[in-house]
Amino acid sequence: MPIKLPSFRPRRDAHPPDLWTKCPSCGEMLFNKQLDKVLRVCPSCGHHFRLSAEARIAMLLDHGSFAERDAGLESEDPLGFVDQKTYRDRVAAAQLATGMRDAAVWGTGAIDGRPVVVCVMDFGFMGGSMGAVVGEKVTRAAEEALATRVPLVVASASGGARMQEGTLSLMQLAKTVAAIERLRAAGVPFLSILSDPTTGGVFASFAVLGDINVAEPNALIGFAGARVSAGTIAQELPAGFQRSEFLFEHGFLDRVVDRPELRSEISALLRFLVARPLPVPLDGPDGDPLGLPSFRPLSFLSNLAERVLPNEVETGDAGNGPGTEPATAPGNGHAAGAIGPRPLRARSDPSDALSAPVVPAAPAAASASRDEPVEAPEPTLPLDPAFSTDPPAVPEPVRDVAEEIPHG
Repeated sequence: MPIKLPSFRPRRDAHPPDLWTKCPSCGEMLFNKQLDKVLRVCPSCGHHFRLSAEARIAMLLDHGSFAERDAGLESEDPLGFVDQKTYRDRVAAAQLATGMRDAAVWGTGAIDGRPVVVCVMDFGFMGGSMGAVVGEKVTRAAEEALATRVPLVVASASGGARMQEGTLSLMQLAKTVAAIERLRAAGVPFLSILSDPTTGGVFASFAVLGDINVAEPNALIGFAGARVSAGTIAQELPAGFQRSEFLFEHGFLDRVVDRPELRSEISALLRFLVARPLPVPLDGPDGDPLGLPSFRPLSFLSNLAERVLPNEVETGDAGNGPGTEPATAPGNGHAAGAIGPRPLRARSDPSDALSAPVVPAAPAAASASRDEPVEAPEPTLPLDPAFSTDPPAVPEPVRDVAEEIPHG
């Protein structure tokens, strides 16, 4: 009897998962190493594949600048949840597949030299679902950004709340929103990156609360799925519903940016939102970094006061005679400063202004010091008669010119 050997011929639709990837949009077969070099964006149609947290961090941050925080946090299974598997078994399988402790990683780093606090989610870990660990990491990232006043950048990729943790998972929505609200109240920038998919409780909490919300092309973004939404409202949904371009057209997003330009876009936004002090030159004279050892920004005010306002005011007794009184500030009686001589004398007759010749000012003595009072010329115009206490003088009678002509 002939022996039937098993067939080792691979199926037509089977490809080594570690070598090739089929684009779900255009069907093109893509070599994984080449796909990684172009940030996992299909060169034929521009489809954006999902990125791991490690690849996202390497794409966004300066090389070698990332320092992870709270790497040892793990979920506990507070409910002892069991479906087809226990919750602990699901977490262990996800950790083995991704090399992560949970669905989020946070830490500090830099983008083009500017310090940032970053938190990145990975959809490969149980669908990027948010449990107690993910909510805690997002909250701690926001608290670190608040404490150091450094911009926060969060890249979301999640299917929503983690049902295996029950109410503890739902509580993370309120906790993360409260942390982001404290950040907003303090004026610390928060940039949110929404990738495919960002749905459920993550969409309903911190993911859309950024000062700037940026999404990748054709990313699924929304609370409930399209099928559930259509069944709830009993209406046909418009084309492109819950895609990033649709949300951008309707004002729910600020930008839709291709992945190769995402880093430069975030860097430009940081330049607009965060002021970085310029370096101070160190080659100034006498150890002065600006090279202006004698510069005093307000010194011109004191010099101007010395030139314009002398030391004392000559006012006289009740304004009627010579005298010297210090100038006082109104309302408190304290001396406001000495200002120089300014003799004020009222004329007895306001009509003298019509006949009085204009007397040029006499030049001050060359030896006179700035601190010594200098006699000022008599004013050419009289004061208002209302301010004079002297009675007006009686004008002389007009003489007849004809009487002065001798008669022959």
